[in-house]
Amino acid sequence: MSWRDNLPEVRGKLLRDEPLAPYTWFRVGGAAEVLFIPADADDLADFLKALDPAVPVTVLGVGSNVIVRDGGVDGVVIRLAGRAWAQVVADGLTITAGAGALDSMVAKASAKAGIAGLEFYAGIPGAIGGALTMNAGCYGSETKDVLVSAWGLNRQGRRIDYALADFGYTYRHSQAPAEIIWVEATYRGTPDDPEAVAARIAEITRRRETTQPIREKTGGSTFKNPKGHSSWKLVDEAGWRGKLHAETGGGALFSDLHSNFMINPGEATAADIEGLGEAVRADVLAKTGVQLDWEIRRIGRPA
Repeated sequence: MSWRDNLPEVRGKLLRDEPLAPYTWFRVGGAAEVLFIPADADDLADFLKALDPAVPVTVLGVGSNVIVRDGGVDGVVIRLAGRAWAQVVADGLTITAGAGALDSMVAKASAKAGIAGLEFYAGIPGAIGGALTMNAGCYGSETKDVLVSAWGLNRQGRRIDYALADFGYTYRHSQAPAEIIWVEATYRGTPDDPEAVAARIAEITRRRETTQPIREKTGGSTFKNPKGHSSWKLVDEAGWRGKLHAETGGGALFSDLHSNFMINPGEATAADIEGLGEAVRADVLAKTGVQLDWEIRRIGRPA
């Protein structure tokens, strides 16, 4: 009997052999052996406690900064989707947000409450769980600048509480164990006029719409910025802006609009997209001696 024949009872959804491409912005990738969409945090905790500890668990957020490989993902993929995971509540100068809340929704809630400091979240195409994991940021601000605390569940389903200092944040990196599935985060900003906050959010949104290919099948920023360099400049100067990658049959390319954004202009596979990224990393290293590190997560098995 397979572990899939003996899964714990849940109140959410358990889907076997579920294609993951529709859940990602690139619209590529294979299936999850099991996709679990928990009803709420208690449902997730009970599931993790009862799940065979040998079964791998992978968290998939809104799929904005990930490549799911064509061979699919072993074990259980957990997706935090639905109202229970997306609550955003303002209280004084604090904002509490569920891990499934979109970053942009948190920014908008802060504006409505007259809380400044979280405007940058309007420029990040992801959810709070991912923001906690990678210290997400843009336009000069990062998660670490406004986060107070967060809590999540470990692989055994036990609650883990983290203060800001516990994360050990550096650029696009946290020292928190990768197994923690974040449930909720609390932020603190500073008081400001709601209209002034909303105006700054509108400017960030306008800037993003005019400089990033947000209406394409993309994965956001492909590479982290190496110290002293901008990834988009390195990719651009190496000649990859808008250039089809011959080895993938023209299946993927770096955007003309922003040369650190890969796009799937049609029917690219995950292998096409990841192959393009690796080709550009190798080319930039050969030409400049600078190593580009992936910002996009790659999960699962090759075809």
